[in-house]
Amino acid sequence: MTSGHRGGSGEAAGTDQLFALQRRERLMDQLRLHGAVRVRDLAQELSVSELTIRRDIAALAERGLLTRVHGGATLPSPLEQEPVRRRRLATPAFTIGMVVPSLDFYWPHIVSGVRNAAAAHGVNVQLRGSSYDQAEDRRQIVRLTESGRVQGLLLAPNLEGPGMQEMIDWIGKLPVPVVFVERKTPEWTPTPHQLEWVRSDHATGMEMAVRHLHSLGHRDIGLVLSKGSPTSAHLAVGWHRACAELGLSADFLIRESVALDVPGHRRIIGDILAGCRRSRITALVVHSDPDALSIVQYLTEQGLRVPEDLALVSYDDEVAHLADPAITAVRPPKAQVGRVAVEMMVARLLEGSRRPAQRSLLLPELVIRSSSLPATPPSLPAPAPRRRETA
Repeated sequence: MTSGHRGGSGEAAGTDQLFALQRRERLMDQLRLHGAVRVRDLAQELSVSELTIRRDIAALAERGLLTRVHGGATLPSPLEQEPVRRRRLATPAFTIGMVVPSLDFYWPHIVSGVRNAAAAHGVNVQLRGSSYDQAEDRRQIVRLTESGRVQGLLLAPNLEGPGMQEMIDWIGKLPVPVVFVERKTPEWTPTPHQLEWVRSDHATGMEMAVRHLHSLGHRDIGLVLSKGSPTSAHLAVGWHRACAELGLSADFLIRESVALDVPGHRRIIGDILAGCRRSRITALVVHSDPDALSIVQYLTEQGLRVPEDLALVSYDDEVAHLADPAITAVRPPKAQVGRVAVEMMVARLLEGSRRPAQRSLLLPELVIRSSSLPATPPSLPAPAPRRRETA
């Protein structure tokens, strides 16, 4: 019995080892696909504990296959895979300045991606917060360039309104190279060198949301766009493109902010839902998470059910998972945007003007949760009872 018991344990251990290998292969597949993974998402997808995923990440990090970051992992830079001694000798000490319009909501993930990539490349980052204001953007950019301590800039300036071209021209003449982050310049800009940028492909992200709802049977879909966000213009492009390709009406497009801190948000949501009833809307795409959470809360207070009465998809996936029910969301690749921006800047600093300018669009990811389900098919009338024939 003793030898049989040992044999069973060995078989179980071998099975556990096989499962661990399969898990880690799946983890690496997701990492190669997205550039970064979250412990929480992997644990849910693979039906294991978060502790198990952390152990897998630690094991793979020891082999140099990934880089551990808070809450997940990223792909390692090629420089991380070199011996430490060689890396210190070969990597120049660059300092990159970064100006972002906000230090809360959305941008911390991008900043985190920048910091992780910069650490991997041996680069320093000087971060400055601004606002969605061109004058403040200029102030922060001037402070960085006049310090003489930065060799490149990662910028997310306000490019809305009539001053856009003037702002682009001014940035294009700065004494250091620039990479725009989550911003897009016109295809041609009359500057000394073509400006580079990396951003999320928000238009395609919106198409993902609409096509997801369409695949579940929804044919009357609406869109609520947050006012004042630079992302909204790209989302509108994706909305019209998806509706045209799928043969859906694009008329129900509301440009309103309805987050809990917006004055009169309950009245605005009530008006939106009244419009949904008139237009027979069965699903909404909402930008962004705070607005989607506010709508879910209002629906619940009114005794309406999500997704039975109205299906929802949010855009951003910052806090969508905290709603009840958890909200299906499109997740822009924020950390990867930051990582690519650093890599583009380091390449520019190393290769100089010989390197062709680059512009990168990164695809978002659709995270499906409980708030989106197939539209309930209309109930069929019960068949009439057959008349019994009599002789």
